[in-house]
Amino acid sequence: MSDTIFALASGRGAVGIAVYRLSGPEAGAALTALIGGAIPARVATRGRVRDQMGEIIDDGLILWFPGPASFTGEDVVELHLHGGRAVERAVREALLALGLRPAEPGEFSRRAVVNGKMDLTRAEATADLVAAETAQQRRQALLQLDGRLGRVVGEWRARLVGVLALLEAAIDFTDEDVPDDVTGTAREMVDALMAEMETALADDRRGERLRDGCHVAVIGAPNVGKSSLVNRIAGREAAIVSTMAGTTRDIVEIHLDLDGWPVTIADTAGLREAEDVVEAEGVRRARARAEQADVTLVVFDATALPDRDGDSLAMIDDRALVVMNKIDLAGEVPATIAGRPVLGVSAISGAGLDGVMAALAGAAEGRLAGSAVFTRDRHRAATAMAVECLRRFGAAPEVEMAAEEIREAGRALGRITGHMDIEEVLDVVFRDFCIGK
Repeated sequence: MSDTIFALASGRGAVGIAVYRLSGPEAGAALTALIGGAIPARVATRGRVRDQMGEIIDDGLILWFPGPASFTGEDVVELHLHGGRAVERAVREALLALGLRPAEPGEFSRRAVVNGKMDLTRAEATADLVAAETAQQRRQALLQLDGRLGRVVGEWRARLVGVLALLEAAIDFTDEDVPDDVTGTAREMVDALMAEMETALADDRRGERLRDGCHVAVIGAPNVGKSSLVNRIAGREAAIVSTMAGTTRDIVEIHLDLDGWPVTIADTAGLREAEDVVEAEGVRRARARAEQADVTLVVFDATALPDRDGDSLAMIDDRALVVMNKIDLAGEVPATIAGRPVLGVSAISGAGLDGVMAALAGAAEGRLAGSAVFTRDRHRAATAMAVECLRRFGAAPEVEMAAEEIREAGRALGRITGHMDIEEVLDVVFRDFCIGK
């Protein structure tokens, strides 16, 4: 990449310290122009930043990272200056005047990937860490940033390279000292590898769920107190509360951190025969959200007992937490409904809320906890493609066709990290079979 880019890396707004990052072949020249001279590499140096007219913009700390030992692998400069719009505007104008251009979203990380400073999974982990809202999301992002997924995929690819080396030896070097039954050995290696990949794929999408959060739909008949319960859980007036049936027409979402687990709770329209087109659409969306949810809070009205809403009863399944609201206005409530334990609560007084919150946290943990290799749909799709190639490998009638399936599997896995180098195959062939000496 021949151009030099810059960005305010610390975010906009009035802050104590703002960090400006420059990267590219002209970063060093821009630094010299800004401060009037050179500074030692990798040493925080105080300096005055000036514009093209020589006017002082600010006095701060400057860092110089000559490539390739930098975040992007290029020459990089960091300006640690005072925050504020006036300084930001002046720095931007000075950098534009020097011929630098504003960076596009993610461009510093992209350059780091292109220059071999990190793979795609670590770049994604950087974005996930910035976006993390809970402790568990942070931990998952840090594991990936530390290279967990990259190491797993790298090990899978290394084993594919070993298989391909065996097959290439059988195809091209039959006169050399090649072990007997290399194709049989290759098939055993492929079967073991395919089993590992299939196990990783069968994780109930826990990694993606943790990134996106556990989705909870609050459902029930009109006037059972769904919106009041959502407001009590949120600790604020997130949803409109009214005694008029059909008040909730659209879905209202709140985002929570429950014991480190990210949870999104959706208040939905009451389940009933709608009286107009708008309410009918709200009911349709409520049912759709319930179908898509990881967990459902099925809410009943304790004051309506012994009657129970049939539409709500039909929503109780293995994902459901059954809640009996308005216990402050009623007598005893049943211990179970449709075989599920009942959580008694009063959305008005808050009685029983701790039990509901604990149940929600437990449900979220049950959905999200556990070891997960993949954190994005593209990781899963690429691995599934590699598994399909390995299945075709087992049915290939010729060694040459089997070898091509292994290559395709390697390319699929290479898309996860951004790496695929056929020279690896040659390295293994020469090392393991002493070919060409």
